[in-house]
Amino acid sequence: MSRPRRRGRGGGRVAGVVLAGWLFADLLLVLALVSMADRPDPLAARDPKPSNSADASSKPKKPKPTGPRSVERKPEEFEVKGTDKGALADQIGRSTQKWRGRTAALVLTFGGGRDGTVYAHRVNSLLGKGRPEMFTKKTATDDFHDLSTDVSTALVRVYFFTEPGG
Repeated sequence: MSRPRRRGRGGGRVAGVVLAGWLFADLLLVLALVSMADRPDPLAARDPKPSNSADASSKPKKPKPTGPRSVERKPEEFEVKGTDKGALADQIGRSTQKWRGRTAALVLTFGGGRDGTVYAHRVNSLLGKGRPEMFTKKTATDDFHDLSTDVSTALVRVYFFTEPGG
């Protein structure tokens, strides 16, 4: 007498739940980016106040901008490779040299291969070592994987804050 065969649906059900979780997380990320990037600059509409100084020939001092900063819509990108922490921190420092003086608001890192999120997390943990004034503890980071990229390679997308008043 043969045993009846069971149909296994557990694998498909788990995959569906995992996919739904990723889609939900991606949706939240997109909504967060849209809400940050869609804000108008509150300082752009403000007219400079006329100076009350007696000397009309001197240029009025430009007021120091106040108010919240926004996030630039277009990210800057760079790539890092390797597994050595010191070498990765050096690559981060060299790759971000041209943006010195700016502050990162959000960093999305895409690590290569099946364990790309683990590698991306490692790279994100070294951002502050590579350029501490740019990547502070307040910088938001997120780890992703990219199956089309080589292992131990990461593409780093940096969304910077806008300059106050700019």
